[in-house]
Amino acid sequence: MDEQPLIHLSGANLHQEEHVVLRGVELQARAGEFIYLIGRTGSGKSSLLKTLYGELPLTNGEGTVCGVDLRHLKQHKVHLLRRKLGIVFQDFELLSDRTAQDNLHFVLKVTDWKDPADRERRIAEVLEDVGLENKGYKMPFELSGGERQRLAIARALLNSPELILADEPTGNLDPETAEGILELLHNLAREGRCVLMATHNHGILQRHPGRVLRCTEGKLQEMASKPTAVHG
Repeated sequence: MDEQPLIHLSGANLHQEEHVVLRGVELQARAGEFIYLIGRTGSGKSSLLKTLYGELPLTNGEGTVCGVDLRHLKQHKVHLLRRKLGIVFQDFELLSDRTAQDNLHFVLKVTDWKDPADRERRIAEVLEDVGLENKGYKMPFELSGGERQRLAIARALLNSPELILADEPTGNLDPETAEGILELLHNLAREGRCVLMATHNHGILQRHPGRVLRCTEGKLQEMASKPTAVHG
């Protein structure tokens, strides 16, 4: 009855080029969990996320993400892993020369949604999910920072991923806008997805509780739900 974890790492050393940034990583994450990833700049947060979505190879230990074995993941198969994930970046990474809707159409086309009617239906669904149902015709530069991040989240949701990886998704947003994005991400976890979010903003951990993992001194540590202040 116990479901397989969406993330499983055991005895994993994570590398950035020739440097080991995290040693002996043990991590399991399941559907419905909201997990914060904290730590100083350079402590390994981004390396962990990049390993999970296949940008950095896992060369020792055990690791699976959404059932994909990271140890045996070939470079030409990484796109198949990423179709199982939703990835949200701090700087949005939107196509600046296309409307909000066309940004989403592009993703669906490259992930083999053949039927235009199916694409239109799915785009309408995710735009409504993130509160942008009336903004699909706008170009990214016509959207506020918060709206661009909501569009990035809509893009991450297109293929109904079980796991969302978010790298500093509120880092470029004002506090009020960031609150709205956090609430949206927490709602995704309440709906049954797993959300792993790297952040420098430790104040949000009290306002929006979740499981907390800290990268420190080359280790990944589980913390109490109300951590002490951490600088970085």
